[in-house]
Amino acid sequence: MNAPEHFFLPDMQARPDLRQLAIDKVGVKGLRYPLALLDAAGKVQHTVASLSMSVGLPPTVKGTHMSRFVELLEQPRAPLNINRLLRMLDEMLRRLEADSGEIELAFPAFIAKKAPVSSAASLLDYDVRMIVEKRTGERSELTLEIVAPVTSLCPCSREISDYGAHNQRSHITIRACLRSGMSPEELLRLAEEEASCEVFGLLKRPDEKWVTERAYDNPKFVEDLVRDIALRLMKDERIAQWTVKSENFESIHNHSAYAEISGENA
Repeated sequence: MNAPEHFFLPDMQARPDLRQLAIDKVGVKGLRYPLALLDAAGKVQHTVASLSMSVGLPPTVKGTHMSRFVELLEQPRAPLNINRLLRMLDEMLRRLEADSGEIELAFPAFIAKKAPVSSAASLLDYDVRMIVEKRTGERSELTLEIVAPVTSLCPCSREISDYGAHNQRSHITIRACLRSGMSPEELLRLAEEEASCEVFGLLKRPDEKWVTERAYDNPKFVEDLVRDIALRLMKDERIAQWTVKSENFESIHNHSAYAEISGENA
């Protein structure tokens, strides 16, 4: 027969490698794919994620099977949450006959918010990253990272000015290595609660008055932001390690103010 499916096709990747060098990570990166995710309320949210998927390669194996990463995504599956993402990692390791591997998803999450006075509803977008990883002989690990846009108001400006105070939009990044399940919404809410004020997609005039006065009554330096959030993270037993960063896009300078703090929980 001349049909291509009946030809013998050599598998070059399955051949032994004589260089005897293990590879820490090999796979695909920058793969954009539509995903269905479960939010904290159990509702399905559809998004487009940028994925990196990799496995460790033994020193005797020439190459991994790149097509199997995409095949994994093509399998019918329920909307992803943290536990299902961990099971997806296990499935990837089985399919690629690997002892270690990693899946990273970066995607925009949209959360419905109500304005503080008018209750006008709108969606606000947040950047979320989930990383599941398994090293040889160790348990799987989950890392959750969020970026929350917030308002920060300068305490010094308020103290020295006869009226007004300069404020800016800030991006708070929280990266948490988890011992047990936690939703992105929980970290996002924590960041918003410790800011001078949270931000909204839609505000009416009474709402604008509220957020302006809320920020004025709750001034915070960039150092205050990361310290106050760190204190909250230190009390959460679900978190093993954490990092908090804040970049304040200054309204009176052409540069940002920045602070970062990291720690481990016993």
